[in-house]
Amino acid sequence: MKRPTLIDVGREAGVSAITVSRALREPEKVSKALRDRISKAIDKLGYVPNPAAASLASNRSSIIAVLVPSFSNNVFSDVLSGTNAVLEKTGYSIQIANTGYNPIAEEGMIRKFVSLSPAGVIIAGVDQTAASRKMLKDVDCPVVQIMDITDDPVDVIVGFSNFDAAATSVEHMVAQGYRRIAFVGTRMDPRTQQRMAGYEAVMRKHQLYDASLFITTPQKSSVEIGRHLLAGLLDKVPDCDGVFCNNDDVAVGIALECQRRNLAVPEAFGICGFNDLGTTSQMNPAITSVYTPRVEIGERAAQYIIDRNAGHPKPEVRNIDLGFTLKVRASTLRTGTG
Repeated sequence: MKRPTLIDVGREAGVSAITVSRALREPEKVSKALRDRISKAIDKLGYVPNPAAASLASNRSSIIAVLVPSFSNNVFSDVLSGTNAVLEKTGYSIQIANTGYNPIAEEGMIRKFVSLSPAGVIIAGVDQTAASRKMLKDVDCPVVQIMDITDDPVDVIVGFSNFDAAATSVEHMVAQGYRRIAFVGTRMDPRTQQRMAGYEAVMRKHQLYDASLFITTPQKSSVEIGRHLLAGLLDKVPDCDGVFCNNDDVAVGIALECQRRNLAVPEAFGICGFNDLGTTSQMNPAITSVYTPRVEIGERAAQYIIDRNAGHPKPEVRNIDLGFTLKVRASTLRTGTG
């Protein structure tokens, strides 16, 4: 049986194939009544869009490529939720790739996506290889880097300063009277390294820097690893009185280990997490964390691609900093301090 085409749908709906294509790719440019007619024709004929054919006709497919370093990390689940919320009512489709925090694997995935003539690319971070960056600069579509900021994005970037977020957190802990504050980091990807740099800058500023106060691991974050890292930290630095963690999973694990050891939080020990994923606010005591606008980052990235493909000019500001908020809670509030 012959596969229905755009021409067939247009004939059924009483419009041109170009109008059908526009309704699928840019529904906001077509009236609701016309969209409804086209939708009924599509349902009746069982039409399924062909991305390859669309690519040949317009030099771009309807695919938006999204490359993230992890599927299990709730940070990127939130980003994808925001992206999908914007794109689900359009004619675009999302294809997602997990780079596994591996720049070389990411390079290969970019090469595959570029061959599909994507309508847009959303990619985490700014640490692409030289070859990846060249491909992203050369691809004929909007490119959005996310979860970071830089003065030299490939196209545009939507995110926040990991350095500043960490520095603000550690300044707060110092103001609360903590002095032997450790940095606890997992995975050690470039964004975590920026947080570590922000931590170090504040500790040096207050003449509190001590190389023994760093404890890191290439392992992925988890509550369990947080418990193990605190145990190792206190064995090495028993006078440590607080931690700044690179994410909330680790912070929760550390809080549980403090409870196991009867280490009073916040009086004897302060804990600050990162990303404010929800669990931290439900702990007892509630854990201070850095709120990052992950869903909004996904929404803004998707909307930029839609706008550029609709003919909107490239914005003058290419470094879109959505900021962060330090959610101060009981885990870093010492009684009578601050």
